[in-house]
Amino acid sequence: MSGPGFSHELRQRQTQSLVLAPQLRQSLKILQVAALDLRSVIQEELQSNPTLEELPMEGVSLDKQTDDHQDAEGESPAESHDSGADLSAAPTSDHESDHDGKRDELDFSKDKEFEILGKLDEDWRDHMANVGGAQPYTAEDAERRQHFFDSLVSETSLQEHLMQQAQTADMSAPALQAMHHLVGSLDDRGFLTQTPSDVALQSGLPLEAVQEALKILKTFDPAGIGAKDLPDCLLAQLVANGRGTSLAARMIRDHFDLLTRRRIPELARKLSADADEVQSAIEEIGKLDPAPGRRFAEDSNRVVVPDVTVEKDGDEWKISLNSDYIPRLRISGTYREMIAKGTLTKQERDYLRERMRSGKFLIDSIEQRQRTIERITREIVNAQHDFFENGVAHLKPLTMTQIADVVGVHETTVSRAIANKYVRTPHGVFDFKYFFTPGYQAQSGAAVSNTSVKEMINDLISLEDKSAPLSDQELVAKLQDKGITIARRTVAKYREELGILPSNLRRDYK
Repeated sequence: MSGPGFSHELRQRQTQSLVLAPQLRQSLKILQVAALDLRSVIQEELQSNPTLEELPMEGVSLDKQTDDHQDAEGESPAESHDSGADLSAAPTSDHESDHDGKRDELDFSKDKEFEILGKLDEDWRDHMANVGGAQPYTAEDAERRQHFFDSLVSETSLQEHLMQQAQTADMSAPALQAMHHLVGSLDDRGFLTQTPSDVALQSGLPLEAVQEALKILKTFDPAGIGAKDLPDCLLAQLVANGRGTSLAARMIRDHFDLLTRRRIPELARKLSADADEVQSAIEEIGKLDPAPGRRFAEDSNRVVVPDVTVEKDGDEWKISLNSDYIPRLRISGTYREMIAKGTLTKQERDYLRERMRSGKFLIDSIEQRQRTIERITREIVNAQHDFFENGVAHLKPLTMTQIADVVGVHETTVSRAIANKYVRTPHGVFDFKYFFTPGYQAQSGAAVSNTSVKEMINDLISLEDKSAPLSDQELVAKLQDKGITIARRTVAKYREELGILPSNLRRDYK
C-alpha cells in the first residue's frame, strides 16, 4: 500500500544571522541622526552614565585637555581631580604602575573592545583640530547652545514610527533593507519621492524586494503612507476603512480630475448617481487626511540647519562639518581617582569600568560619524563637481552604491549617514539625498540626471507662449533637440512632480 506519509528525522543546517549588540545599535543611531538631534542621544547617555561629563564653559584647548588626561593617567590622582580626563584622548600606551599598585585597575588597554577602538584616538584629536575643537569655548557659546537645546522637544518622527512597525512585520531580509530606503525617501506628507525602480537602482537591491517592502509599507499606520500621489493616498485610506468599493473610491479612482474641479453634474452622470449622493461622497473624501505624514512633524516652521557646508576656497572645495550643537565630552577624573584609591568594592569597580567603557565608545562613535559624513561629502563633491561649479542643471546621475564603493563602506551605511541631513552649497541648502538620482544618457554621451531633466522642463514651460502652451509631446521634442530621449509619459510624470498643470489648463485665453 502506497500513499502519503509522515516521518521524523534529524538534520543539521548551517545558517548565518546578524545580531546587533546594544553599542552597535547606538553607533548606527548616532550615524543616522542629524547634528541637531544628536544632542538628544548624547544627553540620554549623560543622564545614565555618571562617568561622562560635558566640558566646562571656560575655553579648554584640545592640547590642554590631552595634557590633563595624561596627568590623570600618569601623575597623582589629586592633579587629575581638577582637570578630569578628556575622553577624546584615550590611553595610547600601557599605563605606568602606580606606587600603591592600583593603576592596573584603570588599564582599559587590556580590554579587547578598547584595543579595537584605540586606533581612533589620534584621528579624533586631528579631527577636532581641523573642525575647530581647539578654539575657545566661551560662556556665550554655551548659553546660546543651551538656549537652543531648551527650545526643542524631541518627538517620534515618521521614519521612527514606520521602522518600529517594520521590525515586527513579516518580511524577508532584503525587503527590510529596502524598507529603510523607502522610508528614507518619504516626503513630509508621507508620499514616496522615488519610484520602486529608482530605489532599486540607487540601493542595488532587487526590484522584487523593493516591491515587497512597498506593499508592506502601505499597510502601516497611518493609512495612506507610501502613496505615490494624492489620489493613491486618499484611496488607500478608503480601502483601510472598508470603503474601497464605495462611490467616493470610484470617484477618486476613475474621475479625480472632475473631482478636483467639483463638476458635480458631470460626476453624477458618469457614475450613474444623483447629485446628493455625489455631494455626500465628496464630503466623505473631505474628511480624509491628504498628508498623513505631517502629523509627525515636530514643527512645520522648524529651521533647517545644515550639517555640512561646502564652499570654494581658491581652486579647491572646502568641507566644514557643523559641530556647534554637538557637546564636547570627557570622562570624569573623579571616578578614575576613586578606582585608583582602591576603596571601592569589586562590584562598584566593575560598574564604573563598564560605564567608562560605554562613554569611550560613545565618543568614538561620534568621531566615526563625523569622519564618515566628511568622507561621503568629499566623494559627493568629487562626483558632482559640475553641480557645485555651475548649478542644478549640471547635476549628474549618482547612486549610493557608487559612493559606497569609493568610500569603502556598505551602501546602507551611506544611506544612514545621509539620512535627515542637509548640506549648504553656493547654490542653496539641499537634502543629501538630492545628489543621488538616476538619469539618462544624452546623445553626446554625457550623463544627465532626472533632476536636471526636470529643471529643463521647468525652464521650457516658464518660457512658453501662454496662449499656446507646450504639450507633453512638444516638450519631448524640445528635449530631443537637446539630445535627451525621454518618453512622453515620463515628461508628464515629471511635470506633475513639479506641480505644473497640463497644457489645456495652462492656456491663457486673454
